[in-house]
Amino acid sequence: MGGCVVQLFTLNLVFILLMAQRILLQTTLLPTDTDNWTISRFSLLQTYLQSLKDATGQPLVNLTARDRTPNSNGDDPVLSQLHRDNFDQLWLFALDTGDGLSPADCRGITQFHQQGGGILATRDHQDMGLSMCALSAIGGFHHFHSRQQDPTGSQRDDSHNPDIDWPNYHSGANGNYQRIIPNLPLHPLLHHPDSALGRVEYFPSHPHEGSVGVGIGADHGRVIATGTSQITGRQFNLVVAAERVQDASGARLGRVIAQSTFHHFVDYNWNPSMGCPSFVTDVPGRAVLDHPQYLEDIYTYIKNAVLWLTP
Repeated sequence: MGGCVVQLFTLNLVFILLMAQRILLQTTLLPTDTDNWTISRFSLLQTYLQSLKDATGQPLVNLTARDRTPNSNGDDPVLSQLHRDNFDQLWLFALDTGDGLSPADCRGITQFHQQGGGILATRDHQDMGLSMCALSAIGGFHHFHSRQQDPTGSQRDDSHNPDIDWPNYHSGANGNYQRIIPNLPLHPLLHHPDSALGRVEYFPSHPHEGSVGVGIGADHGRVIATGTSQITGRQFNLVVAAERVQDASGARLGRVIAQSTFHHFVDYNWNPSMGCPSFVTDVPGRAVLDHPQYLEDIYTYIKNAVLWLTP
């Protein structure tokens, strides 16, 4: 209990003293792919991040939000040159199926991580976000269908979508909530001092979440929260949080959050009336519209993430 109090105090102290965090919200999609989950569909997340203030009333976040825009060489001019001189954190929404990052993009992200930059990386079901496999210190926390498969087993969970294969954990309909199960000791990302339980209790749900975990040699990371399938009753990992660690080159890597699905952050799951790409066939729920107060949990989690990922 004492350790949790110290961690919470540390987060609050950082919240008071922190310089504005320069955060890059980045998808691996092209901005021309308008019938997809491009960065414009994360507008509520952008608005919330820009609303955060420090104890003096100054903005806590200096935000850049963009899709991948490759040049004639196929490299994104921002990702391929990513540097701590320009950003403090990268929130990467890997929504491709293998071609979303060029080798130069991966080198830029790796350089940024080695400079201590904090990274939140998320994707979704099956092989979405497969390009992250080239980022071993980041993508290594994600399990896919064709590569880096979950060592605990691989089988379909969401049976309602025959075109979507494992990993595809069904935590509930888009537009509903799922009750998360924290792993103890409670991680600072899940502290919620304004709630009755003192912790984050709800995440937005999604019918086919991806898979995250901690592999061999990655003991600086741990699973901090799990969810429960609404179809099979199986528990699955929602979040891996990895502490700062020194890599083989001697660089001190920034902290990492690996999230099971980007749907925890996208407009459609916070407000289904804002719409979704045409290929989405799942029938949405209404819980977030009928009980918007529970969104305070994901807001709190996001604020905690900004503070915890601080270089």
